[in-house]
Amino acid sequence: MLAHHVLQSPANLVSRWPWNAWTIIPGSRRFVHRALDATFDQEQLAEARKWHQSFQLSSLPEGNTSFSRSSGPGGQHVNKTETKATTTWPVPQLLGFLPKLLHAGVRESKYYSRRSDCLTIQAQTHRSRSANADENRRKLFEELQELYRKTVPGESSPETAKKYEALKKSANEARVKAKKMQKSKKAFRRGFDD
Repeated sequence: MLAHHVLQSPANLVSRWPWNAWTIIPGSRRFVHRALDATFDQEQLAEARKWHQSFQLSSLPEGNTSFSRSSGPGGQHVNKTETKATTTWPVPQLLGFLPKLLHAGVRESKYYSRRSDCLTIQAQTHRSRSANADENRRKLFEELQELYRKTVPGESSPETAKKYEALKKSANEARVKAKKMQKSKKAFRRGFDD
């Protein structure tokens, strides 16, 4: 069976490229030198980091919890009680709680329901309603922690920032030097056109 390869333009690759501190831009010979948090708005980064320091399970919004019959083993207990907990958190309610830097990732969550514009989490692992409702809150807490880890880069130390400033400066000097060499080559060639 033949493998099908889709050719992508360099512009398309750049938009989805996993950027790090030392990156070669596809389709060019240029390097990008920068600290990981240099591309973010510093105020939003500070807001997100401050929010994360005070973020606890107890600080989550309540959400709307409903209970229904659970499935799986459990005998008569499963048939008689409604222990499965389904909790929904409307996205606008969560956006008011989260820092702006995390807003875009909320609707990318695996728990997001586009039809109702909310995060819907279900749990039926415990025989207790309250334990399943608590499990839903724990799952949301872990999901928001993961969203923070994916979105907000670690803080760069002053030494690291200084290092990347020096790299940026030396890369710019090398670029200007190469440009001047090319300019002098072309000027030298024009001299022989007589």
